[in-house]
Amino acid sequence: MKAYGIHLVLILTCAGLLWSCGARENTSLKAVHLTCEAGTNPMGIQEQHPRLGWQLETSGTGVLQSAYHIMVATDREKLENGEADVWDSGIVKEPDSQWVAFRGRALKGEQYYYWKVKVWDHHGNASGWSAVQHWYQAPGESALKAQWIGAIRKEDSGLPEGRHYHTPTLKKKKRDSIVAAADTLAGRSILLRKAWKSDKEVKEAMVFISGLGQYELTINGEKTGDSEFAPLWSDYDKTVYYNTYDVTEQLSEGENVVGVMLGNGMYNTLAGRYSKFYVSFGPPTLFFRLKIIYTDGSEQLIRSDDSWRYDYSPVVYNSIFGGEDYDARLEQPGWDRPGFKDNGWKPVVVQEGPKGVLRPQTAPPVKIMSEYTVKEKTEPLPGTYVLDMGQNISGFPRISVKGKKGQTVKIWVGESLKDDGTIAQGGSGKPHYYQYTLKGEGEETWHPGFSYYGFQYVQLEGAAYRENPGDSLPVVSDVTSLFVHNSATATGSFTSSNDIFNRTHQLIDAAVKSNFHSVFTDCPHREKLGWLEETHLNGPGLLYNYDLATFIPKVMQDIADAQRPDGLIPNIAPEYVVFGGDFTDSPEWGVAGVMLPWMYYEYYGDASLIEKYYPVMKNYIDYLTTTATGHIVSHGLGDWYDYGEHAAGYSKNSPIALSATSHYFMGAGLVAKAAAMLGKTPDVQKYEALTETIRKAFNREFFDPVTGQYGTGSQFSNAVPLFMDIVNEENRPEVLENLLADIRAHGYRLTTGDVGNRYLYQVLARNGYNDVLYKMHNHYDTPGYGFQIKFGLTTLTEQWDPRKGNSLNHFMMGQIEEWFFRSLGGIVPDTEKPGFRHFYLQPEITGDLTFVRSSVNTLYGRIRSEWEREGNNVEYTVEIPANTTATVKLPGGRMEGIRLNGKATGDNVAADARKRPYFELGSGVYTINYSLTSQ
Repeated sequence: MKAYGIHLVLILTCAGLLWSCGARENTSLKAVHLTCEAGTNPMGIQEQHPRLGWQLETSGTGVLQSAYHIMVATDREKLENGEADVWDSGIVKEPDSQWVAFRGRALKGEQYYYWKVKVWDHHGNASGWSAVQHWYQAPGESALKAQWIGAIRKEDSGLPEGRHYHTPTLKKKKRDSIVAAADTLAGRSILLRKAWKSDKEVKEAMVFISGLGQYELTINGEKTGDSEFAPLWSDYDKTVYYNTYDVTEQLSEGENVVGVMLGNGMYNTLAGRYSKFYVSFGPPTLFFRLKIIYTDGSEQLIRSDDSWRYDYSPVVYNSIFGGEDYDARLEQPGWDRPGFKDNGWKPVVVQEGPKGVLRPQTAPPVKIMSEYTVKEKTEPLPGTYVLDMGQNISGFPRISVKGKKGQTVKIWVGESLKDDGTIAQGGSGKPHYYQYTLKGEGEETWHPGFSYYGFQYVQLEGAAYRENPGDSLPVVSDVTSLFVHNSATATGSFTSSNDIFNRTHQLIDAAVKSNFHSVFTDCPHREKLGWLEETHLNGPGLLYNYDLATFIPKVMQDIADAQRPDGLIPNIAPEYVVFGGDFTDSPEWGVAGVMLPWMYYEYYGDASLIEKYYPVMKNYIDYLTTTATGHIVSHGLGDWYDYGEHAAGYSKNSPIALSATSHYFMGAGLVAKAAAMLGKTPDVQKYEALTETIRKAFNREFFDPVTGQYGTGSQFSNAVPLFMDIVNEENRPEVLENLLADIRAHGYRLTTGDVGNRYLYQVLARNGYNDVLYKMHNHYDTPGYGFQIKFGLTTLTEQWDPRKGNSLNHFMMGQIEEWFFRSLGGIVPDTEKPGFRHFYLQPEITGDLTFVRSSVNTLYGRIRSEWEREGNNVEYTVEIPANTTATVKLPGGRMEGIRLNGKATGDNVAADARKRPYFELGSGVYTINYSLTSQ
């Protein structure tokens, strides 16, 4: 406990454990939700000592683990029979149930490992054995032997050398020459197939595949996996992801066929129509390896090589930015099944593969996650139908259509409409559309596979909608919009008595999902780029809402790949385009490479990213040092899109140097902290000294001791040094009061932007001014979320007034999520005991809120925090997972009269420095009744 907790900790004297409201209950103890490297049955683990985890499920209270027993085997049947031929840990008397390192014999690549665990609670009660789970060990680098194949070699394709072409900066003639220079085969979707025969029974068959830019894989005519846009995007000069599939059930005796369709993705964006930038790593290409183990013990390898054959795909145009065209007349039924005659197909060529290191994809794939149907139909122009799907999403439409062979349906999508009621793409990148040419064989259903866009409206041209006008036009009978985003599990829930807050949470959630693909994008249409400031400024909200345990490591790999030799971390990763200047080098963006490993540690209790990427963190701070003058960094975008009468963009309300230097300070402090964690004593001394030097320089440069303000005295100028603890302690009250005065002077409206919002919100919340924050957001004006709700939007937009911005699907202003969960819900991580092994439950009861219900699924299980108020009486329900403990604080609560599960707590409550009643609880579900002090 910290110093304020010495008054009293609720102890079970019988066992020396935290009070659990009734000791020695009979428990139905189970080990559930088993994970390996934070993934469930992951495919492609590279670590020789993968870390295992599990949750404890029990009906008891105050349950802590006292011991565990892990068994690992190469065969499920062996394990079920109690034989552990890889590792038998024996009974280990430790409480750890997450990040428990495997300590068995050396692991072999291309091997399933099966495991189970048994646990004991603090009373010595044992669980049964858990259900058996598994992981698949990735092949070693030497085993990934296969050639990259396709339709044309890069040297023959006409693709331009280099890969950074920012479209708006290129003259039309140059743009046209880039597109024209690429041979049609260099960007054309192709089909590849390989057939073979076997008369043996298959025991196991594993596919390792990377089809660039994107692929669809079938075996014997059946699609493998349910991913879209696989593999995940990367800087293909540094990292290339491959996917691992168990296809044992898809193979059969006799002839077998592998079919692969390739598209361009982010690997090759030189197609015409709209493109934000041009980048090409090469023409579409395939890496494929299938390892078959037969029941007689023999093995067979099917690899990508010059024995494969290819032909044109029915996808006649595909661009991740411009859309997709499909000609169903070019379909070749059975092309990916046994018995197909491919005599007219052409032999593939062996290509120069991408330069990047092949890595197994362990982050969650992108999938079709939900569907929306038509809410309203209009016909703004004769024969042009516009369908309102009711929700702005990232994805693509699916149509069902019937008509004659050769008839074509053109499908436009957009997130807004023009004055004439047709689709508007002016602010989101145009032209982007899809075309489907019918084969004329009854009802045909189709959706794109290699392109997506942000849209709410679907516009049909060249077809009738549901009404048959005769034979002149095809008839579209059904349209569905498919919401495509990353399949990371949702972990958080929030609702309250405030409709604005509830709908704001929904707006942000839809915007986050729309921009959660291979990277966290800025928008799902015109750029699709991974601007890094969103990952840390919105990081807490993201971590409350989604399981990012296997995704943030991918983001850090992107950052490491993007880091320049001089240490610069560019604003976007992967860095597909070099914008230059402040749009490449802004400290508020680059510092994500320092912040994310620490946020990951705080929320998941895993320091591996700090360990692995310490050089990235250190080198970035060293880079900023080279750009500083007198330890003041003066470049960057500053508080991007800060609010005021001025046009949005560069910071206008606050000094850019104040913003840049503050993030330099914060990053240096975290590097010093990382060095201490890793035992790097010389670095500790270096970066602690640097941090203090920056602090002094910052205060000397930006603090006015006469006015008690920083910089321009703007909300950003004062909030940032308060949040980052740059302010000297004796000046904090005055700076804070000046911040509050500015908020009041602006009618309780914010003036911060993309960077400053989080710091403003959290300074108010953490200093007890939740009533001010409540007032700032409980309205329908700009700036505020309520205006967007009143405007009828379904996703958060780029600007507070959506009429002034371009994108209607941005989440960069979504920092209020942290306040919803951390303050209103009161679920607060303990930075001293990270990963929610211990945490705080301290909801803020503010404004006219009468209830808040929030929950977060952590690695240890669900944390639930729900309160309801009637007058000054509060009923607070909490749920604490097994093998964790929580400190419950009751802000505004009276010390007397607190009841826990109907029983008076008596003297078992203490008060902290802010006079908040608090006490400790072990796992379980509790109802706390108490009264607020006079309001």
